[in-house]
Amino acid sequence: MTKHIFARLTKPAAALCLAGVTVAAIAVPAQAEKIKNPVAVFSGLDKITGRTTSFDVYIDETVQFGALQVTPKVCFSRDDTESQKISGFVEVDEITLDRKIRRIFTGWMFAASPGLNAVDHPVYDVWLTGCKPSSDVPAPSETKSESQ
Repeated sequence: MTKHIFARLTKPAAALCLAGVTVAAIAVPAQAEKIKNPVAVFSGLDKITGRTTSFDVYIDETVQFGALQVTPKVCFSRDDTESQKISGFVEVDEITLDRKIRRIFTGWMFAASPGLNAVDHPVYDVWLTGCKPSSDVPAPSETKSESQ
């Protein structure tokens, strides 16, 4: 009797386990390769004036927006056949009234969820909106070579 009950429980359990493995294997979406871009695109809001500004920043370069200095370290996108999941690792510093630089944000920003990891500043908001392979703004190396 025990052998019979064990056999009855084992067959359905084995069938469920096998079906679960099959469903799990089918349900996993393919991951698109990340594309590293040389330019990150940000939007910034001045809360005093209500003015929003869009600006391009080259990777590892710093751009000042109001009292904030924004430095992207990497900006990833996906190819055109995939839904865009734009993400970037960013550092944001604040220039205080006594001219000291204070880091107020270090982390990942996601263009699809700008409020997820927002810069916490009373006057300015900055968020990542995109990544680009090039920009109308001259690259920092071009600017340095022209001024010498």
